[in-house]
Amino acid sequence: MLYTGEEMEQTAVMTTAARMCAAARTAPKTRHIDGIHTLVVTGDEKEALAAKMEEFGRAHFADDWQHWYGRDAGNVRAADAVVLIGIEKGYRGLKECNFCDFGDCSGCRAAGGNCAYIYVDLGIALSSAAVIANLDLTDTRIYASIGKAAGEMAYGKEYKWLGIALSVAGKDPFFDR
Repeated sequence: MLYTGEEMEQTAVMTTAARMCAAARTAPKTRHIDGIHTLVVTGDEKEALAAKMEEFGRAHFADDWQHWYGRDAGNVRAADAVVLIGIEKGYRGLKECNFCDFGDCSGCRAAGGNCAYIYVDLGIALSSAAVIANLDLTDTRIYASIGKAAGEMAYGKEYKWLGIALSVAGKDPFFDR
């Protein structure tokens, strides 16, 4: 049996995406509270994500939307896959922490704030996933714009998302921005 380079590259991308999801899931978390969620987006869903990015950019950035959201939507279209990593809103039950600037978790919850530690957990999960992509020699870039658009879609509006675009190509499509 013969496999083309393109077939093997697609298999490599999906294998890397699966390993990235596992790395994000098993990444260390503050107080061992797990709120990490992962998704892999390809095909028509990836196109819908790119379209949502453009829609959001047009709505919120007027004339300058293409500089950020438009450019990033183009990168999503050029990607072989996108790994979404999200975190649930939650609190750690700490007293006198004030990392969120609301004093403690009860003050943060009462003010409708977000616990700063959920973002620490999200950052650790993203870093763990990015390490896997690096070890697999897969081109990547982390995008807040992907996460913002994902939050507008049905992926889980209660999560804070960031996205990592993946590519296996002769030239990194995320480099010349």
